[in-house]
Amino acid sequence: MVAATGMVVAIVLFTYAGDGLPIPVTLVMVAVMLLLIGLAWLLYRMLRYRSVLETLRAGILRAQEGRLEPLDAVPLPDGHMRRLVADYNLMMTYLQRIFATVEECQNRVLAERNKINVMLQSLPCALLSVDNDLQVSAVNALAESMFQLPEKTLIGSSLFDLLELGEPDRALLRDAFLYKHRICNQEIETRLGDSLVHISLNLSFIIENDANMDAVITLQDISDYKRLQENVYGQEKLVAMGELAAGVAHELNTPLGNILGYAQLVRDAMSEDQKLQQWVRTICEEARRCSRIIDDLLHYARREECTEETCDINSVVTEVTETYVNCRIKRYNISVELDLVPLPLPVEGSCGQLDIVLVNLLSNSIQALAGRSAPRIKLSTRLVKPDVVTLMVEDNGGGVAREVRGRIFDPFFTTKDVGSGTGLGLAICHAVLKRRGASIRYDNNYNGGARFIIELPYVRSQEMEAVS
Repeated sequence: MVAATGMVVAIVLFTYAGDGLPIPVTLVMVAVMLLLIGLAWLLYRMLRYRSVLETLRAGILRAQEGRLEPLDAVPLPDGHMRRLVADYNLMMTYLQRIFATVEECQNRVLAERNKINVMLQSLPCALLSVDNDLQVSAVNALAESMFQLPEKTLIGSSLFDLLELGEPDRALLRDAFLYKHRICNQEIETRLGDSLVHISLNLSFIIENDANMDAVITLQDISDYKRLQENVYGQEKLVAMGELAAGVAHELNTPLGNILGYAQLVRDAMSEDQKLQQWVRTICEEARRCSRIIDDLLHYARREECTEETCDINSVVTEVTETYVNCRIKRYNISVELDLVPLPLPVEGSCGQLDIVLVNLLSNSIQALAGRSAPRIKLSTRLVKPDVVTLMVEDNGGGVAREVRGRIFDPFFTTKDVGSGTGLGLAICHAVLKRRGASIRYDNNYNGGARFIIELPYVRSQEMEAVS
């Protein structure tokens, strides 16, 4: 309205000026007043617009900080500003919904990731994720425990640096990665730290392309399972051998006794012919040897009654080394080292059975040390657990070849020359110890020769219980 009035006044002034008439002072004053009022009105509108724009700018700055807040109700100068503010508030509402959805999805992803991580950490096997260059990209806690290395050291390591594999197992893994073949329950043998362990390996490949993860490998230590499997297998063989031994011993003892008796009669009755005497002596010695083999076989068939007899393992070791085997040890210049616990170590069973076991092991060591420089045998005892005593017999001979270690406790298996051994010594040791709740095993981690470890049930005496 002020603008319209100003225009009317301006037209009147131009009319006066066009006609050459003097302009009334009152009209000039009115024109000036109207002009000032128009300028004041324009200034007011500009200030209103500036206030609204400052409010919008403050809202945009808050939105940049993550505070998506609509503008409060503010007095607006016209419809254009109302539409601008309404559009801004609508945009903030939409953004709030979008960000709420994104946050919800992010929380779900984090929850699923944590769930998967818990599942991976609770796996009963070590897990390695490996890229196409055979570099480890992720591990779980059991992998750190298996390799005894922290996660930051494992990540980036080469798979073949972590697993010390033989050439067949290395070739199997290389071919699997080359042709993308899965591996299921592959038994491998590797060295972890100072121990040689058996591991079940599974390998699966990621279908989707991922620069950091090409395959997932799981490793499970099955060394205890392998030992249990071998014990069960050995027990089955012992049962079968026991049944066989009973029949063989019964059938052969009588004719062998006859052969030996008649051979002795021939020896006593024949002339002084040295050649015939030698032949008869050979017959008698071989007959006695066959009889000893049958006696050894009978150990498998005999069922011993349970007794409460105990034996001090330290005393057995001392007596055997000082009496029965000591003469042979001196003959071959073999040094013997005893590392015994300075306390009595009573174990279950009779001392006679342990004599048989110890004599067999020492005899094997003496034969293995033939021709060796600085031959040595070491016997040591330890109380490793509250109820287990260990006896270790080790020598610095050639040891047992890796490919036959799984068979050394098999009946009739021997690595000695023909005629030098029956292959029953270690089998009998295994049977005797098994029946008294003990065990014997070859130490695969010993590299200085051969070491056999015997574990025996420990019997705590009343004196020891009083001390503890």
